[in-house]
Amino acid sequence: MFARSTCAGARMVAAALMCAAVVAPSAHAQEFPSRPLSMVVAAAAGGPIDVFGRIMAERMGELLGKSVIIENVGGAGGMLGGQRAAKAEPDGHTFILGTIATHTFSQLLYKKPLYDAVADFTPVALVAELPLVLITRKDFPADTIEQFATYAKANSGKINYGSAGRGSAAHLGCLLLEQSIGTKMTHVPYRGTAPAMQDLQSGQIDAICDIIVTAVPQIEAKAVKAIANLSRERSPMLPDLPTATERGLKDAQAYTWTAVYLPKGMPEPIVKKLHAATLATMDTPAVREKLSKLGATIVAPDRRSPEVLAAFTKSELAKWKGPVDVSGAVE
Repeated sequence: MFARSTCAGARMVAAALMCAAVVAPSAHAQEFPSRPLSMVVAAAAGGPIDVFGRIMAERMGELLGKSVIIENVGGAGGMLGGQRAAKAEPDGHTFILGTIATHTFSQLLYKKPLYDAVADFTPVALVAELPLVLITRKDFPADTIEQFATYAKANSGKINYGSAGRGSAAHLGCLLLEQSIGTKMTHVPYRGTAPAMQDLQSGQIDAICDIIVTAVPQIEAKAVKAIANLSRERSPMLPDLPTATERGLKDAQAYTWTAVYLPKGMPEPIVKKLHAATLATMDTPAVREKLSKLGATIVAPDRRSPEVLAAFTKSELAKWKGPVDVSGAVE
């Protein structure tokens, strides 16, 4: 009698443990968030992406009922921050404000990246795009992208463009542009955007494919000439500047972007809750106004689902592989 009772008790304990294993993830997801969250920003404090993240984090914290703390993890072109988020505990309390650096360039510029941008993350939502703008020295013999393309073809290899270094967004953006035009330009790498901009203003180089937020002050001061917006749509910051796409260069879409990713293996309820908070943040008028001053364009509602971000991540890797392969920047 005692033996049968012991066996029955053991079976009951085993069944209870199995039941707990099934219920636990759901219960854990329902408690989310149970403590302050960490938003990994793969850049130093004070830069455009850091400012972007802080604007998002404040509102997301209000919506989720817990503080969202910025965790700046710079280095290796954004890859250290990406690794931090990829290896985080998959409980939803650590996520990353991903960028073209963390989820595209990191995968293509290094032969052995520290993580897989597709397999090691759970997509949440694409947030915004920040266009690059083709700017030239004031006396450059072209005023439109059509004229620039004609001149570039006639003077293959003679146009010098600057960037913040090999593999930077400005470098690869101009590579994509030259491939779209069907010509060659000469890359001049600098230790940052500021010295490149100084040489552009003094006429030492011909052009830069610069992020819009840093290009606009120079354009408005008439220190440089704006040729074309390299994003898919015109920017409110430069509403009269045509895009290269609308002028016929459909493959010349060069922009940076931001998106929210969680580590892989996340329970669906947590993904849905963070997704809802991200979208509500994007639609908050005060947030949209602040982000627009950074040159960011919030993506349209039909581009905000996790499924769209998953497909977008893969498409960006395919799109930039060609420019990276010819950049000479792969390590």
